[in-house]
Formats: sequence, C-alpha cells, structure tokens
Amino acid sequence: MKNRLKELRAERKWSQVDLAERLHVSRQTINAIENERYDPSLPLAFQIARAFEMPLEDIFDDSKT
Repeated sequence: MKNRLKELRAERKWSQVDLAERLHVSRQTINAIENERYDPSLPLAFQIARAFEMPLEDIFDDSKT
C-alpha cells in the first residue's frame, strides 16, 4: 500500500527508531511499511495516524494506480 510515512517522518525530523519507539514496534517494521513491503494492521495504521495527528487517508493510499 502506498504511503507517505517516510515523507511525514522526515518533516518531523524523526528517525525510523524514533517512530518505532512511539508506536512500540521495531525499526524494521517502520522500514518495511515505508518501502511498501508490509501493510500495517488496522490498529497499527490508526496508531500511525494518531502519531502524525492526521487522518488515515492522508497517510495511506489503497488505490491500485
């Protein structure tokens, strides 16, 4: 699933480790989501949205284009 995680994280000057710690997941999980190798679970997607204080739709794009 396409996402803006890397871009949003960079805007806030958060490392992958910083975000992982905020979400209680591994840095590898953040890396896999950013590189579209892993789609987060719905609860994790909501946690990510809360961390960035944004709606899910502004972070993740499930369109096939």
